[in-house]
Amino acid sequence: MKKILNTNYGWALFLLFLLAINLLASLKHSRIDLTRDKRYTLSEPVKKMLRNLDGQVDITVFLKGDMPAGFKKLAANTEDLLREFKEFGKTHLRFNFMKPGEGMSDADATRFLDSLHNLGLNPTNVKAQVKDGEGQEERYLYPGALIRYGGKAAVVDLLQGQSRVEGINSLNNAEALLEYRFAGAIHQLTRSRVPRIGYLSGNGEPLDYEVYSLIEGTIRPNYEFNILPVDSVPAIPPAFDALMVVKPTVAFTDEQKLKLDQYIMQGGKVLWMIDELYAEMDSLQRVQSEFIAFDRNLNLEDLLFKYGVRINPDLVQSLNADKFGMVIGNMGGKPQMDLLPWPYFPLLQNTSGHPIARNLDYISSQFPNSIDTVEAAGIRKTILLTTSGEARILHTPAKVMLQSIRSEEDIRTFTLENVPVAVLLEGKFSSLYTYRISPAMKDSMAAHGFPFREQNSADNKMIVVSDGDLALNAVSQSDGPLPLGTNLFTRYQYANREFILNCLEYLTDNSGILETRGKDYTLRLLDKAKMA
Repeated sequence: MKKILNTNYGWALFLLFLLAINLLASLKHSRIDLTRDKRYTLSEPVKKMLRNLDGQVDITVFLKGDMPAGFKKLAANTEDLLREFKEFGKTHLRFNFMKPGEGMSDADATRFLDSLHNLGLNPTNVKAQVKDGEGQEERYLYPGALIRYGGKAAVVDLLQGQSRVEGINSLNNAEALLEYRFAGAIHQLTRSRVPRIGYLSGNGEPLDYEVYSLIEGTIRPNYEFNILPVDSVPAIPPAFDALMVVKPTVAFTDEQKLKLDQYIMQGGKVLWMIDELYAEMDSLQRVQSEFIAFDRNLNLEDLLFKYGVRINPDLVQSLNADKFGMVIGNMGGKPQMDLLPWPYFPLLQNTSGHPIARNLDYISSQFPNSIDTVEAAGIRKTILLTTSGEARILHTPAKVMLQSIRSEEDIRTFTLENVPVAVLLEGKFSSLYTYRISPAMKDSMAAHGFPFREQNSADNKMIVVSDGDLALNAVSQSDGPLPLGTNLFTRYQYANREFILNCLEYLTDNSGILETRGKDYTLRLLDKAKMA
């Protein structure tokens, strides 16, 4: 090498060599993934989707300009990911980075930011360095992107479902979910058919403002949606890709259960969100101090047991709980309120690592029951959500009290960990009614075009959640229905919406893109002891 450089043309040849390498690098982006968790390797379903793009996908990322170091790192990783996307999407995929409203007039910028808000992308307030020695100032960042395809648009909120108070851990989770966020949004815009979700009614399921965020803010923007009165049809149509059974309060008849059972045997997917006990906040407000939670007797026990799960008639409490406004004293004749964690509102987490709930913020719950899995031939069970921290179970008759913890001795009874509250069931389900209906009933079902089936012909799946309130939103007297998972008092939004969307995606979408949520992205921090 030295001999070449010492010749008359050596340095010129060396510079030409470097220029050639840079030119090739600019034309062909590639990298070798040496990470243990393969964080920089695209999954096969994502590669397939990008290769099959048949129209122009334009991505505008709003991570540009002066930002804290964590967001700069997120921007750099986003750019690396989109370069990988472009390798497979070729000319059908373009991307750029900009500050929201950059180069626009004030009026146009305001309209543009309003459109981002309407699409679901909201700003994040961060502190950024102004200049060296001049301290910090608060700024609004839009950690997300706008994706356009065929006249349609969708936003990617990179912090969706993440804690807004955990800082670096939330950004770390956001980096782990980059592939899923962008691939999922592109898939949603380019899919040829939108799955249809049915919302079962007829057994006291809520249809008022409590499900406004679920229906209008969660399901309708992503799926076709219909309310299905169970008694209005001879059988549940297979046109529904999935069915939601949300907090029924009236017992199911055998005729209704047979419809549900045969919908499942025909391959239908169900998201069950069931409250086994009657425990409502309005009861506590009426009696002011305490009440007894009682069994709703929904008559679903044998059906769910047949599929492999049992919702217990109890209440789960946890010391790691959402906050509730309580009267703690009186001053000047006026009650003094404080926000305190209330054990009846456990914060739920994922411990199995399943993609449905991995890398999510806590999910809030109200008066959940515990779940047991039971023997069901050929059915695989995966726990999706459990309590976090110290927990206990109150068996029937379960008393609900404002002051549920009165002493240190009470605290010591919270000895349980990871009490299951949501379970995924997968496999070939068997009918509860195989030996329980008459030949005449079978003939009637066949005449309506829905012949009786004793078992699934192929693997099926359902999700059972032992808390119907998880899908309901709080309603403010001043602001109306709040976003799903939002605490009425603190206005902190938990990841309930993202969890439900992930459940529906897992049940209805066979593309495999949701599996990219299972990627691990571990922070490898320096050893403080060795640094000392």
